[in-house]
Amino acid sequence: MKICVLGAGAWGTALAVNAAGRHAVSLWARDSAQVQAMTGARENARYLPGVPLPPSLDLRSGTVLAAVAGADLAIIATPMAALREQLLLLRAAGCPVAWLCKGVEPALAGAVGLLAHEIQAQVAPGLVAGVLSGPSFAQEVAQGRPTALVAASSHASLRSSLVDAFHGPNLRVYANDDIVGVEVGGAVKNVLAIATGLADGLALGLNARAALITRGLAEMTRLGLALGARSDTFMGLSGLGDLVLTATGDLSRNRKVGLLLAQGQSLAQAVDSLGHVAEGVYCARSVVQRARHLGVEMPIAESVVALLDGRVRPAEAVAELMRREPGVEAP
Repeated sequence: MKICVLGAGAWGTALAVNAAGRHAVSLWARDSAQVQAMTGARENARYLPGVPLPPSLDLRSGTVLAAVAGADLAIIATPMAALREQLLLLRAAGCPVAWLCKGVEPALAGAVGLLAHEIQAQVAPGLVAGVLSGPSFAQEVAQGRPTALVAASSHASLRSSLVDAFHGPNLRVYANDDIVGVEVGGAVKNVLAIATGLADGLALGLNARAALITRGLAEMTRLGLALGARSDTFMGLSGLGDLVLTATGDLSRNRKVGLLLAQGQSLAQAVDSLGHVAEGVYCARSVVQRARHLGVEMPIAESVVALLDGRVRPAEAVAELMRREPGVEAP
């Protein structure tokens, strides 16, 4: 297959490196200087240092439409904030498109924030499109460590293309037609990882971590069901799997934000120290707004938003959760 990955961040580079041995893969970056540096060093020193770029991996800049010309599959590997722009550009591309970003678009005035497939339906409804998601740290994928992902779309042809493109000896790809559930899981787990990092940073113990992950999964499931997802999706790779990885893995940027906030850093300091986008910081408010609009209770996500907005201190956010009235355990 001819595959074009749009976005040379850590995850886009890792996926391109992984697939380059089996397909004709090109990696596009908006910044021509970055492409020039990667071409000379055969390494993405800025976002994925220490991982050599295969000789067969074609590095490109220029226009998006020129980059994807002749491709069998285009992969959008930008942060959520750039997805709308990329989809607008790809409306005339003529090839299937999948995105890697996980989040909810910031809400416009008088509206609610949209999931990725809702943005696509709004701006590029004619595209055969979907998402590739699941528990995956870029560094481990680039190193060829065993990983499992899920390809979600309402189009069976795209699900098959994503499996054909990326399923290999060290990377398993499962197909799923519940794109709503897959995207809700990918968005909400980032918010919950901030909460878990906060609890770990405050040294609250493993019991607290287990409680946050379990009750966080319940919040994720409630929101997904309200949006029309299937409950079984949240017990899969993009639900429980991605939540466990992002909430407990030391490579998680969202977990790192919680840890740094617990240490007394400001939100700006925590975000600046990452060098990468932590999607949970940018989508937490949109997740909570969407939940409120649907009448869905998400107390952990609400506490994260209060913390990010500076309305409570780290210890107060946890204390507020513990002060909630007792209730029946239910999804």
